[in-house]
Amino acid sequence: MKYTFWLAIALAVVWFLWSGKLMPFILILGGLSVLLTMWMAHRMGVDDEEGAPVQLGIRPFTTYLPWLAKEIFVSNIEVTKTILSKDMQLKRNMIEVGANQKTELGRVILANSITLTPGTVSVKMEGDRILVHALSFEGAEEDLSGEMDRRVSRLEGKADASPGAADQPSKPNHRKGDVR
Repeated sequence: MKYTFWLAIALAVVWFLWSGKLMPFILILGGLSVLLTMWMAHRMGVDDEEGAPVQLGIRPFTTYLPWLAKEIFVSNIEVTKTILSKDMQLKRNMIEVGANQKTELGRVILANSITLTPGTVSVKMEGDRILVHALSFEGAEEDLSGEMDRRVSRLEGKADASPGAADQPSKPNHRKGDVR
């Protein structure tokens, strides 16, 4: 029930920030849209800890999001340089990275963060490993270093974010069909 409540609050706040209107008719429409969305979320069964991760608190917005935005910006510049270079030396490969999170939500946040970073795409997630397609080995350096994994573990509130077996980066795993 607490997830449903906080999801409704988040939807209402986001709706109001995007609308910015205080006219009664607009507020009624906003309330109805939040109620309709909550009803659909409940019917689909997504009004749970993944749909409204209140257990993370405000940490995603104060610590993780600014760092991720910086990483996306830096990766954008690197991918742009690669694409605009005359010889465009792409070294596409598949790389397995460790996911040292304690919850499925944490592993999903990590996989989505990897995909949001230009030049990398999370292809498959099995247990504590994520298969990542990278434009170049250099572009995947951040994923291989485990920094993103450690930050997501801290975001989860994991007290001990020390490197474990899953945190150790693996060597590039070239799959059939890769261009070297």
